[in-house]
Amino acid sequence: MNPRPNRQRLLLVNGPNLNLLGTRQPEVYGATTLAEIESDVTAHAAQSGFEVRAVQSNHEGALIDAIHAARGDCAAVIINPGAYSHTSVAIADALRSVDLPVVEVHLSNVHAREEYRRHSFVSEVAAVVIAGAGPAGYEYAVRYLAAKLS
Repeated sequence: MNPRPNRQRLLLVNGPNLNLLGTRQPEVYGATTLAEIESDVTAHAAQSGFEVRAVQSNHEGALIDAIHAARGDCAAVIINPGAYSHTSVAIADALRSVDLPVVEVHLSNVHAREEYRRHSFVSEVAAVVIAGAGPAGYEYAVRYLAAKLS
């Protein structure tokens, strides 16, 4: 049996192209970098007694492996699956398999964009979906999970 960590841990997952935040289409995604988002999430989580494990990958399998690893030592998952939202049944299945609360976050309002962005396989698994709030959406996710898990 794995010992439980002293503090609860949140898994923060960011999918493809999010490593380019701050420079990639700032008119859509803003000027905040992924490093800044991860730092902000870590700070907000710490205020509620959580630590954060942050993972970003452009590779679907790496994201699935990180989600599977959360099963043993994380209390919940915050995920911005990027374009995998609309294509990856495998990521949705991985989230189902770990049986943890999931919050899906999108920086832009995907419902006001192209038609293909309006469906998310991950939304079918998520307890909450936050879209269009920019980087603050991640803070809202932490606040939601802190209240749910307390």
